[in-house]
Amino acid sequence: MQTSKWDAIIIGSGPAGLAAAQLLGRSRRRTLVLDSGSGRNRFAEHMHGVVGFDGAEPAALRARGRDEAAAYGVEFRSAEVATVRDRGDALEVVTRDASVRTRSLVVATGLTDVLPNVPGLRERWGLSVLHCPYCHGYEVRDQRLGVLVTSEAALHQAQLVRQLSERVTVFVGGARDAAGELVVPAVSLPDEVAHRLRARGVEVVADAAVVAFSGDELALEQIQLEDGRSIDVDAVFAAGAVVPHDGMLAGLELVRDETPFGSVIKVDQAGLTSHPRVWATGNVVTPMANVPMSLGSGTMTGAIVNWFLVEEDGERAVAAEYWETKYGGERVWSGRVNRVLEDVAATLPAGRALDLGCGEGADVLWLAARGWDATGIDLSSSAVARAQAAAAEAGVSGATFIAADVGDALEQLSGQEFDLVTASFFQSPVALARTAVLRTAAERIRPGGRLLLTSHAAPPAWAAERAGAGHGGAGHVGAGAGHGSAHFIQPDDELAALDLDPSGWEVEVAERRPREIAAPDGTPSTIDDSVVMLRRRGGERA
Repeated sequence: MQTSKWDAIIIGSGPAGLAAAQLLGRSRRRTLVLDSGSGRNRFAEHMHGVVGFDGAEPAALRARGRDEAAAYGVEFRSAEVATVRDRGDALEVVTRDASVRTRSLVVATGLTDVLPNVPGLRERWGLSVLHCPYCHGYEVRDQRLGVLVTSEAALHQAQLVRQLSERVTVFVGGARDAAGELVVPAVSLPDEVAHRLRARGVEVVADAAVVAFSGDELALEQIQLEDGRSIDVDAVFAAGAVVPHDGMLAGLELVRDETPFGSVIKVDQAGLTSHPRVWATGNVVTPMANVPMSLGSGTMTGAIVNWFLVEEDGERAVAAEYWETKYGGERVWSGRVNRVLEDVAATLPAGRALDLGCGEGADVLWLAARGWDATGIDLSSSAVARAQAAAAEAGVSGATFIAADVGDALEQLSGQEFDLVTASFFQSPVALARTAVLRTAAERIRPGGRLLLTSHAAPPAWAAERAGAGHGGAGHVGAGAGHGSAHFIQPDDELAALDLDPSGWEVEVAERRPREIAAPDGTPSTIDDSVVMLRRRGGERA
């Protein structure tokens, strides 16, 4: 399966999806649109109430919208999305042929109108069986019109249709399929609504269910009732049950809203769901929205998604500046291998290793010198340059360094597997999706391989002693915590945050381990490290 990373992926290329795509394309976002080609309004020959496109074919709007978005660099692929997985710093969108990753996702998949299985109804859908008086009503004005009330929520249609014609019949007695089963329940007409309809000359049929729609070929001429009566009509409005196309999001467990039209994903005014990287817009969350409303909501969503990406870009830039400043001056670390890694890796057969946040490369160089094919990743280009220079000076082969955001680098290494992934003091006072990155890296470990994490579990003993003596030792905790972070990680908390499936992972080490260090004044002291090592089940490695 191919894997790539996008700024935004949009599922669905109806009006909402195309509007979002155009905004993101114009914002120079790397945007991919995935569409299965089954738009809701594909059954309609024309669309109305769309300023500038009144009477145009829906396909014409789609084609023009695709061309406009493509001109801004938006890419389109024909695909049906099977599932979406949360990868923390990204989302994985899985289709039949590919797995693609994205920083943000816009769901504009629309819905399906599920029509009652009444003989003669479905084949006339979009022709003489209509769902929206605003979209199709004017074209059947002054004709003999019917309204099949399929639920209490559809009662408003009866009053809307009366504005289009003086010859209106409303059917509230339900409907049956060819086998006689009741597929549309009878709906009780409130006295106030019934009074209004009668006062305006609307005929109400409440004592018999509809059993068939008939006419010459696909024209509609009569509605048949179960008591043998026939009512002459030229067109009928019938609202089917709406089923949003959101099944691919089930694994994200998004919060939902219960509405008069059924269950939909809950979103805010800009389309943001309960997941910070997922937006939904158009009919998939607003079943009654017409084309202009979907265009407007898609435009708003596209703009807000771009702002989300702008903020994330800003956080990444601040992080890059911080670490480049830290490593851009004199050498930071001692050049000695981390003690925990030395103790652990000395017992393992050499293989492929990956070091996250490698700094100036001491751990990678140590592994490579012992036969490992070792790769180090760090955000600071200065740190990586220093590591590369050290490797060349020592004549160490098998050491590779990548200067990049760790999450982005893992994308570059997609498809590669490792026997050991290690992260020593992988913390940051600026933006770092630490847990998300570690979970992604864990996926790169082959069966039998290991994930080794070392963090400070407490401030150094000298800091605690000074704090107790009133020397303001707390102010030194950040420096002692490694990489400038004052957050101490306990083994159990590390395991809980990773939340790796125990059926696939075995915990080999989860402990606080003391280590000897020197205090700033040169006197001996100690510090407790949090050490967690997990082994991926399967494989033959020792």
